[in-house]
Amino acid sequence: MKQQTIWKEPVWMWVVLLALFGLLVAIFYDGLSATVGAWSKEEYSHGYMIPLVAAFLIWQKKDQLETVRFSDSWTGAVIVLLGVGLYFVGELSTLYIIIQYAFLVTLFGVAFCVVGWEGMRKIWVPLLFLGFMIPLPSFLFNNLSSLLQLISSELGVAVIRFFGVSVYLEGNVIDLGNYQLQVVEACSGLRYLFPLMSLAFLCAYFFKGALWKRVIIFLSSIPITVLMNSFRIGVTGVLVDYKGIAMAEGFLHDFEGWFIFMSCLGILILEMWILSKIGRDGNRPLREVFGLDFPNPSPENAVVKYRSFPKPLVFSALLLLVTAVSSSMLGQREEIIPLRADFSGFPLQIGNWQGKGERMEQIYIDALKFDDYIMANFDNGAGKVINFYVAYYGSQRKGESAHSPRSCLPGDGWRMTGLTEKIIDGADVDGMPVRVNRVEIQKGDYKQLVYYWFQQRGRVITNEYLVKWYLFWDALTKNRTDGALIRLTTLVMPNEDIANAEERLDDFTKSVTSVLDDYVPGGTSVDASKSRIASRE
Repeated sequence: MKQQTIWKEPVWMWVVLLALFGLLVAIFYDGLSATVGAWSKEEYSHGYMIPLVAAFLIWQKKDQLETVRFSDSWTGAVIVLLGVGLYFVGELSTLYIIIQYAFLVTLFGVAFCVVGWEGMRKIWVPLLFLGFMIPLPSFLFNNLSSLLQLISSELGVAVIRFFGVSVYLEGNVIDLGNYQLQVVEACSGLRYLFPLMSLAFLCAYFFKGALWKRVIIFLSSIPITVLMNSFRIGVTGVLVDYKGIAMAEGFLHDFEGWFIFMSCLGILILEMWILSKIGRDGNRPLREVFGLDFPNPSPENAVVKYRSFPKPLVFSALLLLVTAVSSSMLGQREEIIPLRADFSGFPLQIGNWQGKGERMEQIYIDALKFDDYIMANFDNGAGKVINFYVAYYGSQRKGESAHSPRSCLPGDGWRMTGLTEKIIDGADVDGMPVRVNRVEIQKGDYKQLVYYWFQQRGRVITNEYLVKWYLFWDALTKNRTDGALIRLTTLVMPNEDIANAEERLDDFTKSVTSVLDDYVPGGTSVDASKSRIASRE
C-alpha cells in the first residue's frame, strides 16, 4: 500500500507567522481596541467568542489541509495591498469601521498567501465568520434600533390587545392607563438579533443540505428575533397590567430576555428539523443533517513533508513592515487647528431673536466628545422658539467626529416622517449657499421641524458619507479635520401650518450663518501666525 503524504509547517514558520500576526495587531491596534470595547455592550457581547469559534472551524479542516501542499498565490499579496490601502483610508477619514474591515481584509490576504487557492477553498467560510465580531457604525446601529423599537412596539401592542387588554400606542410608548411602558433602545431586539444571526450562520454552515435551505436558516434569524422580541414586549405589558410595574423590572425582566433568546434558538432548531424532511435531500434525521465533525488524526505511517515559506508572504510581510513605519509617522504628524472664538462668547441677541443658553448633561458631553458647543433657545418675541445647537470639533479623529442627527432624532416616541434637502436663499458660507437637511418628526399630534447641516472647512454638507470623504481628503491635502454640526429645531403645534415653522427656521438660518464665521473656521488657507499646531497622537 502506498504511504500517504501529509504536509506541515516547520516550527520556525509558525514563529514567523506568530510575529506577523503580532505586527498586524500593532498596525490595527486602534480599530481592534474599538472592536473589543464594543463587545462590552450586550448587543455585541458574543464578539468575544467569534475569533475562538473561527479558530475551531479552521481546526476542523486540519486533516483536509494536511493533504494540500499549498501553492504560492500572489492573489493573497494583492488582497493584503488592498487591506493596507483601506487602513490608510480609515486612518485619514477617522472611520473605525473601515479600519476594522481593513484588518479582516488584510488577515484574509495573509491567510491566502499561506494556504493558496486550494487551501482557501476550505477555510474561507470560517474567515468570513469573523465579520460578525465587527460592530455596526453608530448611525446604522441607531437607525436600526429606532426602526426595530417602533416595529416591536406595534407588534407588542397587537399581542397585548389579543389578550383583551386596553392599550394605547404613541410612538414607542405603550400606555396601559395606570402604567406607561417605553420601548427603549435596550428593548429593540438587537441584543438578540446579532448573536442569533451569528448562531444562524453557524447552523447554516453545519447544515448538510441544499444551498437554499442554508440561506433560509440564516435569513430567518431576523424575523424570528423581531417576532419573539415583540411577543416578549406584549407579554410584559399584559403582566404589568395584571401584576403591576414590577413585572417590567428586575430579575423577571432579565429572565424573560434569556428565555426569549433560548426560544429563538429552539425555533431555529425546529426549522432545521423541518427543512431536513423536505426536498430531494430530505427524509434524513437531523443528527445526520446537522453534525459537528472533528478532524481525523494524522495517519501514523504517513510521510511528513514540510512546506516552504511562500514568496507572496515575504512580500506581504515587507509591506506590513512599511505600513507599520508609515502608520507611526502618520500618528506623529502635526495637524492644523485654526484659531476661533469660543462659544462662551456667542451672542444671544441675533436680529430680532433673543436667546437663552442651556447646559447639556455631562453624560452626553462625554459621549459626543466635542471640543466646544452651544445649545440655546431663541425666541422671536412672538412666543415661537428655535432650539439652536452647534457641536464643534477642532480635530475629528477616530471616535471624535460629528454625530449625524439622523441617528438620534427618532426616539422617545418621535418618528421621522420626512427628509428632504433645501437651499436657504440669503444664507451662505464662504460664498456658497447653505443647503440643509429638512427633517420632519412626529409624536402623536405634535410635530417638530429640524434643519441640520455639517459645516466643515468652508463646505456646507448634508450627506454624512460625503462628510467622511472630505475628512479623508482634507486630512490628506490640508492637514485639517476641524468642523461642526449645526442643528435648528422648532416645535410645530397641532393647529399650526408647518409652512410657518419653515419660515421662521429660514429666517433664523439667514441670521445665524453670518455670526457663525468667527466660531466655525472656513476653508481659506490658515496663516501660521493665526493658528496653533496640535500634535496628533
